[in-house]
Formats: sequence, structure tokens, C-alpha cells
Amino acid sequence: MKIATFLTTLAGVAVALPGTAAIAQTAPTTVEPMIPAAGTVLDVTAEGRTTRVPDLATIRAGVVSQSTTAAAALTDNAQRMAKVLAALKRAGVAPRDIATSSVQLAPQYRYADNQPPVITGYQATNTVSIRFRDVAKSGAILDALVAEGANQIDGPNLSIDKPEAALDEARADAIAQAKRRADLYAKAAGLRVSRIVSIAESGQDTGGSPQPMFMARASMAKDSTQIAPGEKDVTVTVSVRFLLN
Repeated sequence: MKIATFLTTLAGVAVALPGTAAIAQTAPTTVEPMIPAAGTVLDVTAEGRTTRVPDLATIRAGVVSQSTTAAAALTDNAQRMAKVLAALKRAGVAPRDIATSSVQLAPQYRYADNQPPVITGYQATNTVSIRFRDVAKSGAILDALVAEGANQIDGPNLSIDKPEAALDEARADAIAQAKRRADLYAKAAGLRVSRIVSIAESGQDTGGSPQPMFMARASMAKDSTQIAPGEKDVTVTVSVRFLLN
């Protein structure tokens, strides 16, 4: 009898729980739903932009050495790279703006028909990534690097060192563009914009896309290399949901 009473009590609890769960699920978890019950919802994606003159140039410079032995190739490469690094120091490039990108040692082969490849020598490569915070001086430093033995240079990649303020300007422009477009749609539909329901940032470009590559010749050019920074577009894309009435 006691067992039967206990099971009956459990059954009563089991019946009560689903009702409690249903009440919890229907309770609102936000102030109001993302899609209001009354009104027309309009989703707009807009891109805002502003411009800046790049103030940072990144260039990869390296030394390629070849010799009949691996040790000789590495020794020659180290000596020439030491001159390149010294030239950068004399030019005022801070140590924090110089970073080794890659060091490679690879055998060189001679190929012939129906014969295994034969090693004829070795090629050593040492490449550093250099950031120039004075873009106007980067061309002259490139010339100095080539004069000191750098025979592999690519870049520059021009960018904005601190793009936060520019991004904020682009964000404000993106919202203004979204509002203008929402007003246009609302007017065409015979409605008016009641308010913004949600805003989501869906992408940004800080203006750091690569520039056409500059390839240095092994010998010094007659004229100094010129780097023209131009202007960079800084963009932000937003998705804005509006309520129309």
C-alpha cells in the first residue's frame, strides 16, 4: 500500500513538470522579439567608407647566395645579410620593425635524360620583413639595401598603422547610408521608418590590401626609387534591420 501511494505521488509530480516547463519556455527572454509582430521588417546591407594616406610600408628583402657547398653558400649568405641589416640600422629602422621571414638552404640539381639528378651546388636564402614608418623614405632605403647586397625584394604593402579612427568614421557612414536607403524604400512603399531593430557589422577593410609588387634589380638604378603612398579606402559593412509602419 505504501508503495502504491509513493508511485501515485511520483505520477503527480511527473504530470506537474511538463506544465512548469511550458511556462518557462513561453516566458520572454528578451525585451522584445527581433521581428516585431506589427509592422514591416526591412533588412538593409550598407557599406561605409573613408580614406586615409598610408603611413606604413612593409617590404620583404632578402639575400640569395649560391656555392658548390652548403657551408660556403650559408657563409656567403650570412656575411651579405649582415651588411643588409647594418644598412637598415644606419637608416634608422627600429629593431622591432625587422623580423626574419624565412631562412632556406636548397640543393641545386642538374638533370639529364635517363639519369638520376646530380647535385651541382647549393642555394641559401635569408629574407627579412621590414616595416617603414616613414613611407617617403622607404624608396631610398630600398636603394641602400640593394647597394649592400640585397638581391631579392618584393613589396611594398602600404597600410594604415592605426586604423581604428578611420574604421569608426566608416561605421558612422555605413549607418547613415543604411538609414538613407531605408527611408527610400519606406517612401516608395508608402510607409515610414519607425525605428532600428538591430545592427550587425558584417565586414571591414582596414586598407591593407597588397600593392603592385616592386621587384628590385641586382644593380643600383640611376635614379632613386620612389614610393607614392596615394590614398587607401577604409570600409565597413553593416546589416541593419528596420521596422516600417
